[in-house]
Amino acid sequence: MTTSVNTLLEIPALGDAEELSCDVLVIGGGTAGTMAALTAAERGADVILLEKAHVRHSGALAMGMDGVNNAVVPGRAEPDDYVAEITRANDGIVDQSTVRQTATRGFAMVQRLESYGVKFEKDEHGEYAVRQVHRSGSYVLPMPEGKDVKKVLYRQLRRREMRERIRIENRVMPVRVLTAGGQAVGAAGFNTRTGRFVTVRAGAVILATGACGRLGLPASGYLYGTYENPTNAGDGYAMAYHAGAELTGIECFQINPLIKDYNGPACAYVANPFGGYQVNRHGERFVDSDYWSGQMMAEFAAELASDRGPVYLKLSHLPEESVAALEAILHSTERPTRGTFHSGRGHDYRTHDVEMHISEIGLCGGHSASGVRVDDHARTTVPRLYAAGDLACVPHNYMIGAFVFGDLAGADAARYTAYEGELPSGQLREAHDLIYRPLRNPDGPPQPQVEYKLRRFVNDYVAPPKSGARLSLALEAFERMRADIAAMGARTPHELMRCAEVTFIRDCAEMAARASLARTESRWGLYHDRLDHPRRDDASWFHHLDLYKSPSGAMEFTARPVAPYPVPVDGFTPVGGPPRHLGEVHPQQVATAGTREAAPVTMPREPAPSGTVLHHGALADEPATPHLLQLLSLAEEEPELSAIAPYLTDSDPTVRRTAVTVLTETVPTGTGPALAAALVDADAGVREAAAASLRELVETLPAEQALREGLAAALSADDPVVRAAALDVLRALRLGDAELFRESLSDSSVAVRIEAVRALVSVDAAEELVRLAAEPSREVRVTLAKALGTTVAGRLGDTTSTGSGPGRARSVLAGLVADPDALVRAAAYEALGTTGCPPPLDALAVTALSDTAWQVRVGSAAALSTADPCTAVPALAKALADPNADVRKAAVLALTRHRAAEDARTALATATTDSDADVRAYAARAL
Repeated sequence: MTTSVNTLLEIPALGDAEELSCDVLVIGGGTAGTMAALTAAERGADVILLEKAHVRHSGALAMGMDGVNNAVVPGRAEPDDYVAEITRANDGIVDQSTVRQTATRGFAMVQRLESYGVKFEKDEHGEYAVRQVHRSGSYVLPMPEGKDVKKVLYRQLRRREMRERIRIENRVMPVRVLTAGGQAVGAAGFNTRTGRFVTVRAGAVILATGACGRLGLPASGYLYGTYENPTNAGDGYAMAYHAGAELTGIECFQINPLIKDYNGPACAYVANPFGGYQVNRHGERFVDSDYWSGQMMAEFAAELASDRGPVYLKLSHLPEESVAALEAILHSTERPTRGTFHSGRGHDYRTHDVEMHISEIGLCGGHSASGVRVDDHARTTVPRLYAAGDLACVPHNYMIGAFVFGDLAGADAARYTAYEGELPSGQLREAHDLIYRPLRNPDGPPQPQVEYKLRRFVNDYVAPPKSGARLSLALEAFERMRADIAAMGARTPHELMRCAEVTFIRDCAEMAARASLARTESRWGLYHDRLDHPRRDDASWFHHLDLYKSPSGAMEFTARPVAPYPVPVDGFTPVGGPPRHLGEVHPQQVATAGTREAAPVTMPREPAPSGTVLHHGALADEPATPHLLQLLSLAEEEPELSAIAPYLTDSDPTVRRTAVTVLTETVPTGTGPALAAALVDADAGVREAAAASLRELVETLPAEQALREGLAAALSADDPVVRAAALDVLRALRLGDAELFRESLSDSSVAVRIEAVRALVSVDAAEELVRLAAEPSREVRVTLAKALGTTVAGRLGDTTSTGSGPGRARSVLAGLVADPDALVRAAAYEALGTTGCPPPLDALAVTALSDTAWQVRVGSAAALSTADPCTAVPALAKALADPNADVRKAAVLALTRHRAAEDARTALATATTDSDADVRAYAARAL
């Protein structure tokens, strides 16, 4: 049934469907869907996972993730504090019971992912390196090597025990959830390669299809140049709606600050821990709101439109090592083309700050609050139908929340067994017609033209700021678009897929317009800014706005009062109560401009470039050798190490490099030592691949003697990449000791010496660290200072008379605060903010508040946060007049730790009127 571009695909008969059956059907192979499938299978269910692309590289995680936005790690954050933050960020319109699931289950999910091999940043002692990005709560957990998340999940799906339970159907696109007796019983769709009609009967259905990212049109006009994954066209929103499920918060759009002309995320979450931040053209921080929210976006939009615009992500003030670290993350994991974009303009983070603008609108539960209504077990309002991930309305749920709700959905859905009745014939006919209608008029308008027109209307009439008149015009346009969509033409299965996506986009556009028209107030800042209803109206609208498909097929609404909070939040007092039925929402009269005026007149896929890396490590311009073809075939099985071993010693380095990739993907017993052996391969590409694989798998490799021996041997290799990786893995797996690490302190490579410092800190090798104050490399000395300031730095033994624990760390830092390099001094003073800053170090910190380098002044303020208040508070109060906003901010944060003192509170009160938004906000919060 395959077809060429010039051959018209035949419409398959309705009765010729490929029929599948399972206990649990998971639709979408991304973040939430993969976890749902794994959990359901672990609970004993037979699972089918449908993915319209390929699970190996589908979903928003396809290129990995650079960090977790909501890691509630014990000792660093409290679940109730996180729930309160999300409640405030969403103007009180939340079901706290769902948000609390992420807050309480998120840490266990981080540990579960880690057991799979996902890497989260940790300090030298193995503690999670959680960062504070918002003004309250430390929730951001970086993932410097997060590019491998999807690969790790796919590896779990391929485990033998999972293969016995999970059937993956790639290239199958569902278009409708089937229901019978008021409950979900399966789905209908088609194969996006062959065009064959596919039906699935199931005991339960889990929708995990991601956000509706292809709703608004990007400023570039490029259909697929969206902030969100462009394959996420609102499939699940439309399928849930047509299945009878309630959706909620659809008027609360997702809008993001992005890189101008690139439409990729500016990644303040990533840049902030390194010292980057958003500023206007004068270099002033201007955002007053705290948590990432619509109010923050309103402030961003106002600044952008003022004479203080444009707005920038400021990075040019950062030291070289910070810029290099940011480039390593932002130009690989987040968006691989980002570095090319900046380079093409001749821009560099060292010399140019990053101009920003505002994204197109979208629908997303994970980043705002628009999605399918679910309870705290991911159940929708249709029995046996579940939703998880960005599709589900669990506000600001992000990646960890998607995993948590995928897990909840899989666990609950596993109770059911395959539906045994007849699948509903009427629904099957409707799905069949939706899929194959474009084949009946192959010369009709092509999908790109129709979609562009539809999404231009979204930009014109639905994007904020909103008004009743514009939203009414939108509804007229979307109604007319039904005819354009019905006339679309297609000839291939791929074109059928794109045409079906346009129907989903139109459904979501109508939902967004009608919901925005229904809520007659402004809320969530820029997300729902009604020009004709500019104020928040809690008296009438402290409600969820639920929409659903009535029996007649009309879109109807209910205002559902917010349920009482388990976690109290100042400023919001929900009382619950019965819902208010609103029915249909009708557009305003927009045919004429007033009562007496006349109505106004109103692509072929490119071949992969030479040198492009394909999956399994092969290169596009390299001919496939017989051995390589055999190896690629082997990768689809569950090979033992003995089957891969011959390829690891093949004469062709391409084969050896690919063998390392296959080994990493399949992880048979003995993988660690085999990769360690590859570290000394004659080919640099093989060595680099082995080093990257060891770092990727470090959380899952057993800490065995054979691996230690291989890594220890690699410490003598000529390649510094190998030596650095060997030290990193030895440290992470606790396979090394001071004796093993000591020699690397004199390595010729700075990168290796940095890893040696981290390794020695991890084993509390105090004596070796003392002599590093004379280390010639600034980067190594900075690493040493930062390492000594980790949360468990006090474990360093102290052989002096001053005591043990933090004293030894401080004795090393005492030498570093006199370092000739400003960045070393800054890092040393900042570390004293963790280890403590007793006399005479406190006097040095006071003096350092006058240092010419602002970084040193920031660090000394941090040090004084742990000094005696009698010494610290007067000095910090003077620092509130420092010309550098970062110094004033550091002084406020230090004074916050001394706020029991009256003079500290007095100083903080003066900072509440500071010109810098961060300084004002932190001071107000402290009081």
